[in-house]
Amino acid sequence: MSKFTIIVCDHIHQSGLELLKKDKEVEMLNLATLPKDTLKKELHKADVAITRSSTDVDIDFLESAPKLRAIVRAGVGVDNVDIESSSKKGVIVMNVPTANTIAAVELTCAHILNAVRRLPEANAQLKNERKWKREDWYGTELKGKKLGIIGFGNIGGRVGKRMKAFEMEVITYDPYINATKATDLGIAYTKNFDDILACDIITIHTPKNKETINIIDRDEITKMKEGVILINCARGGLYNEEALFEALQSHKIRFAGIDVFTKEPAISNKLLDLNNIYVTPHIGANTLESQEKIAIEAAKAALEAARGSSFPNALNLPVRENELPHFVRGYLELVQKMAFFAIQMNKDEIRSIQLEAQGEIKEHLSSLSTFALVGILNATLGDKVNYVNAPYVAKERGIEVQLEGKESQNVFKNQVKLTLLTQKGEFSVSGAVFNEDTLKIVEINKFSLDIKPEGKMILFRNNDTPGVIGFIGSILAKHNINIADFRLARYKKEALAVIIVDDEVESRVLKELSNIDACISIQYAVL
Repeated sequence: MSKFTIIVCDHIHQSGLELLKKDKEVEMLNLATLPKDTLKKELHKADVAITRSSTDVDIDFLESAPKLRAIVRAGVGVDNVDIESSSKKGVIVMNVPTANTIAAVELTCAHILNAVRRLPEANAQLKNERKWKREDWYGTELKGKKLGIIGFGNIGGRVGKRMKAFEMEVITYDPYINATKATDLGIAYTKNFDDILACDIITIHTPKNKETINIIDRDEITKMKEGVILINCARGGLYNEEALFEALQSHKIRFAGIDVFTKEPAISNKLLDLNNIYVTPHIGANTLESQEKIAIEAAKAALEAARGSSFPNALNLPVRENELPHFVRGYLELVQKMAFFAIQMNKDEIRSIQLEAQGEIKEHLSSLSTFALVGILNATLGDKVNYVNAPYVAKERGIEVQLEGKESQNVFKNQVKLTLLTQKGEFSVSGAVFNEDTLKIVEINKFSLDIKPEGKMILFRNNDTPGVIGFIGSILAKHNINIADFRLARYKKEALAVIIVDDEVESRVLKELSNIDACISIQYAVL
C-alpha cells in the first residue's frame, strides 16, 4: 500500500516530528530548513502540509501542491493562509486553537504583575545603571483591586481563577455564556459593559471580529477610572491603538501590557515610545510546553487528515459542486448570513435555534443547520468554530437545535426561516434564493421585506405615525451618513424600517435615533 506524504514546512517541536516518523502509513518530509522557493518544488508530493507563520499558503503554494488535501496550521492564527482559495481547491484548512491556552494565561498574569510592580524598569535600573533606589519602585497591590475580564472562554476563565488567588475582586463580561460559568468560580458576571470600564485593571480575551475590533475606544476610555491598567494578550486591534496612545500619554491609563498589535511586526509602532507601556512581541504561545503540545496536536491532525478519518478543528469544509443540487449552495450561504444577522439582533445567552425549511430545500436541513450554527457561533467564538465542530460546540453549550421541514406553503418555491431564542426573547428571520444566486431576506419578525443580506444595516422599529422617515433622514444627514437603501414594512400598528447605509454608525447616532418619539427599538448589524 502506498504511503501518505506529510510535508513539514516550518519548524515544529521534535515530539511532533517523532509522532509522524513512527507512523508506518506515512512518509514524513521535514523541509523546514529549505528556502521557500525550493520548498515549493517539493510540494507536489504532499497529501498534507504542516505550516506555521513563516510559510505563506497562497495561490502559488496551492498550485504547487496538486495532491494536497489538507493544511494544518500549527498554532491558532491563520492570517498567512488563503482560506478562500484553499476552499475553492478543496483543501481543508485546520488549526490548533487550544494548545497554547496556559501559555497565554500565564503571560497575561505576568503583564498584570509587571504593570502594578514595574518589574522591568526596576530590573533595568539595578542591572544596567547599577543604582539601588528602592524609593523609585513603590507599586500597588492586587489584593482588593477589581479586575475586569472581557471574554470568559478558555483563557479568560483561567486568568480569572488565577487572579482570584491574589484576592482580587474579579468580574467578567461575556454576553454569550451562561452566567453560572463565572459565578460557580466565585467570579461576578455582568451584562453591563460599563461595569468592566469601572475596574482598576481590564484584560481582554475575545476573538477578533466585527463586534470586538476597537471594543475599547475613546468613548470607553473616557468612562474608565483615572490610572486604569489595560492588558491585551489576545488579538491586535481589540483596543484602538490611537486612543490607547493618547490615554497613556495623558496618564488616564496608568500602564498597559500589550503582546499583540494591529500591524505586526510592530517595530515602528509609536506605542513603543511611551514609558508606561510594557510590550512583548506576540509571545503568548512561546513556552516549551505549548510548543510541544502544538506540534503533537498538529501531527495528530495531519495523520487523521491524511487518512481522511476526520479533520479536527477544520476552518472550512469544501462543498463540492457534484455532491449537492446547484440551488442548495445559495441556501447554505443564505442561512449562515441569516444566522450571523440574527445573533447581532439578539445578543444574549442562546437557548435554542429553530430552523424551518419549506420546499425542496427541506431535504437538506442537516447541512443548513450546520451552516446556521457556524454563523451564530462564529459571531461569538471567532475561529474556534467550524463546519465540523459546530454541532458539538452547540451541544456543549446546551443550545437546543430544532429542525422542521414542510411542503412549500407560500409564493416562494423554497424558503428557510431561522428563529433564535435567547434570554432576551425571540428573533426570527426568513429568506429565499432567487435565480440560484440572489440571496434575499424576505421577513423579519413578521414584517415582510425584500433586502439583500449585506452591508451596514439599521433596523428601526416604530409606532406607525407620520413623520418618522423624515426624522430618520434628518438625523443621518446631520451626521453625514449616506443612505444606500431604505426598506419599509408595516405590521398591525407598527412599522419596521431597514436602512442600508454607506458609513459606519456610531453608538451616539443610534442613541439619537432612539430618542425619536415613535421609536420602539433600534438595532444595528453589519453583514
